[in-house]
Amino acid sequence: MSWKQIKGIRDRLSQEIGTVYKEWGGRIRVVLAFPNTYYVGMSSLALHTMYRAFNRFPHVVCERTFWDKEDVEAGHPLLSYESQRPVNEADVFAFTISYEMDYFNVTEMLRQGRIPLLAEERESSRQHDGRPWPLIIAGGPAVSMNPEPIAPFFDALVIGEGEEVVETLVGLVEAHREDRSRLLDALAQVPGIYVPTRHVSDPTHPAFHPIERLWVRDPTLVPPVTAIYTRATEFSNMHLMEIGRGCGRGCRFCLAGYIYRPPREQPLEVVLEWAREGLRHTEKIGLVAAAVSDYAHIDTLAVRLREMGARISVSSMRTDPISVPLVEALAASGTRTLTIAPEAGSQRLRDVINKTQQVEDLLAAVDLAERLRFPQLKLYFMVGHPTEREEDIEALVAFVKEVRGRFRRTLIINATPFVPKPHTPFQWLPMTPASVIKARQRRIARALAGHRVVVRADNPRWAEIQGVLARGDRRLAPVLAGLERLTPRAFARALEARGLQMETFLGARDPQAPLPWDIVGVRVKRKYLLREWRLAQQARVGHHCPPAAKGCLACGACDPAWAFRATSNE
Repeated sequence: MSWKQIKGIRDRLSQEIGTVYKEWGGRIRVVLAFPNTYYVGMSSLALHTMYRAFNRFPHVVCERTFWDKEDVEAGHPLLSYESQRPVNEADVFAFTISYEMDYFNVTEMLRQGRIPLLAEERESSRQHDGRPWPLIIAGGPAVSMNPEPIAPFFDALVIGEGEEVVETLVGLVEAHREDRSRLLDALAQVPGIYVPTRHVSDPTHPAFHPIERLWVRDPTLVPPVTAIYTRATEFSNMHLMEIGRGCGRGCRFCLAGYIYRPPREQPLEVVLEWAREGLRHTEKIGLVAAAVSDYAHIDTLAVRLREMGARISVSSMRTDPISVPLVEALAASGTRTLTIAPEAGSQRLRDVINKTQQVEDLLAAVDLAERLRFPQLKLYFMVGHPTEREEDIEALVAFVKEVRGRFRRTLIINATPFVPKPHTPFQWLPMTPASVIKARQRRIARALAGHRVVVRADNPRWAEIQGVLARGDRRLAPVLAGLERLTPRAFARALEARGLQMETFLGARDPQAPLPWDIVGVRVKRKYLLREWRLAQQARVGHHCPPAAKGCLACGACDPAWAFRATSNE
């Protein structure tokens, strides 16, 4: 380690409010890792929630660490933030992984931490001073989607919502911290925990059984709100609050809409109490949910927060219908950009993806943004949806021109490549070739040139890498471990060196054949996903979860106990 590295960490700590400091002696030592920069990681509400979940136990010390490119390139060891200790001195090294492209940073952080990459190596060896290696564990949306590409690197993986298993994990580590084999055996018996060296991952094997996803029935138990405030993040000194988890809209492209079913909402009075606590530290309140505007009490919440003096920001919102009090509160809070997501340019294609917003809903939101004089309006589209045709691109361009005629200030559109994700109705479909997506992105940019529209388009070659990681299996682990420099060309060559092709992972899948991500039991029935795909082929909208998160048992995510409870609370 170097003084420059330690000074950089301490400078960031000096700008924080809410940091927890505990002595390591006599405690279970957890280092919570986010495999991206501090700036990105401290914007993650999952990191804040897990930090609070571990530190609520007096006999546990939980600290943080982040990926830092300069430290990696300088050869510095990976240190925890709060005490600046090497991470290999911890009992538990726990990653929260939101995004597939961060897998590359996971392997770099293990190397930087002087920790063997493979779980099998760590179980059969000890550190130079005789201590066992830290338990390397991970959770998060990317893990719950498909853990197989990174499974060989981890001793255990949490499938689903990690708050449910923190207390059990702490107890087992305390009981077996000196005996790695016994600890792994014990973890393998815990619902929702996948131990790759203990569980059978081949769906054709007689002993195979999926790891059922954990989900929190009472999301108030571990408050999903900001734990540490800092200026050095995208949501500078903002009090983030998750007001709802999951989404019942059933958009066929949306991973979160399936792996976080059933949708659950926080009670209004609980949210307001969280806001009062946050306003002791900052005037900025950030509302987080898959669709903030779907929150049952959003109009009342927006009005009450403004009465409390809060400046409001939101993670996402829909336009069918749009919450006028919420948008008015955003404008009054000084929000510069209003973002809406048509996702596709034509109504036919929106019906294919089950995005039920009508053009009238979208234009009403545009008119509201103009009336309230938002400085910027952003439209989010995806390019390469299943069944997308050239006329859908023409409809996208025509819609943006219509918006340009109604909104007078800065107009931005994002044309992001679509990646078909596991556990969605599109999981069996091939990804649209990068060359096709690129041509359509160029067509959009050319058609809107001269119309004062800022067109942003992610590179489809990088999206292909994301698709490979999302839809891959354990054959990708050596590719991740051996890649020294990440570029689309280097990744393709690394695959070829292992006898693999991009098309192997990006192509169509047989609906009757096993899938690598079958190890994850998301509870949504395969026949339900197939039914949704058949409806998509007919450009017909499909099933939505009932209002107020009532359990209906249609897709399989809810169980009878939840259905009865949800219905009885009407």
